[in-house]
Amino acid sequence: MSGPALVFVEQGPDGALDELSGQALAFARRLESPLHAVLVGPVAAAEPMRPDLGALGVSTVHVAGHPSLGAFAPAAWAQAIAETAARLSAAAVLAAGSERGNELLAHVAARTEQPLAANCVSVTPGDPPEVTRVRWGGSLLEQARVHGSPLLLTVAAHAVAAEPAPAPQEAEIETFAPELSEADLLVRISERVPAAAGGVSLAAADVVVSGGRGVGSAEGFSVLEELAELLGAAVGCSRAVTSAGWRPHTDQVGQTGTKIAPEIYIACGISGATQHMAGCKGAKKLLAINPDGEASIFASADYAVIGDLHQVVPAISAELRKARGT
Repeated sequence: MSGPALVFVEQGPDGALDELSGQALAFARRLESPLHAVLVGPVAAAEPMRPDLGALGVSTVHVAGHPSLGAFAPAAWAQAIAETAARLSAAAVLAAGSERGNELLAHVAARTEQPLAANCVSVTPGDPPEVTRVRWGGSLLEQARVHGSPLLLTVAAHAVAAEPAPAPQEAEIETFAPELSEADLLVRISERVPAAAGGVSLAAADVVVSGGRGVGSAEGFSVLEELAELLGAAVGCSRAVTSAGWRPHTDQVGQTGTKIAPEIYIACGISGATQHMAGCKGAKKLLAINPDGEASIFASADYAVIGDLHQVVPAISAELRKARGT
């Protein structure tokens, strides 16, 4: 490709590079083009990310600073990305296939009048480039040629590992103020409501204990919460649970919820709908507990327990306590 690849990146909760942004950078190296990054925010946010960005092959990170960009405003942030791409004559613009990444690249596609390939798992440079992307909640893969310049795509979560580049760079920081209109700022975040304090982050947890419709009620999650506490795990749920009002949407694992990649995922009373499995396909191991031996989730499970979760889960917790002498 004749121009550089530009990747929109975000800062993680610990100040370092966001994990999915790191994956998008590793994916972008497949285009075999010089690698640049664009970040919206203060320069102070870019400094702690420089080592990670350089290790992943980024030569320059372009920081879009503007008094009106403190809160997320999708049209304004997309303008900053599109402006950077035009200034660099970028051959490709990428972002993580997160809710924010997909939203921003959709705005960039509208501004540049170019097609967007979302949730890609592979890309082959060429004229035109070819991509493989997940469709229908991960139940099928689509191969397509993308006719557009620049190439716009988002990277499916956990499709690649954020592995260091063969030739690390000393990432330089360049700042700019994007040209924004009043229309760019019509939609923006005006208030943030913090989640309940405590607990383990669902997206970052090494162990996730989830419940589905089979849990039976909001009170039924108490046995899952007990197991999660013993394992230092996060508690998740299926869409059916949030629809019933038993758990908040922030706990949902799935295509329209959080996509996770724990070391082990313990699914209790979850049937295994395609949309749910799209959110947990990154799990290294899957333990399924369900009384229905024909449940579709067992086709994806590494370990299967056919039984009543309200008997099985407390039994697991009891054995953990016994092993720990508590």
